[in-house]
Amino acid sequence: MLAARPFGGDAALFEAAERAWWALGKDDWLEAFGGHPRIGDRGIDALARHEQAGMNRADEQTRAALAQGNREYEARFGHVFLICATGMSATDMLGALRARLGNDPATELRIAAGEQVRITRLRLEKLAAS
Repeated sequence: MLAARPFGGDAALFEAAERAWWALGKDDWLEAFGGHPRIGDRGIDALARHEQAGMNRADEQTRAALAQGNREYEARFGHVFLICATGMSATDMLGALRARLGNDPATELRIAAGEQVRITRLRLEKLAAS
């Protein structure tokens, strides 16, 4: 990304970031996933709290189900459940987690990588706007 600067505009920045992401391998993706908190964890940083704002209205039953689902997901796939949570309710996040538990590991890795692209795009948009 640094070598590709300067960018001709925001669209060029976003395209370069996505191209760079998809050029990485599985180990790089897993390293990036490791930098994300679990959905529903308490005590997360302000950025994650904002992105997971749908958790603010979650009842304890939904929080407990997400915590259990996170454990099952990590045991099955070996990495944190990654979803672009911006604009999603806790119930939506839980439904997505449960649905994705049925994926095979290769499919799920690609889905999680796609979610990382969405998260990165939103974060870059915020940076570009500031």
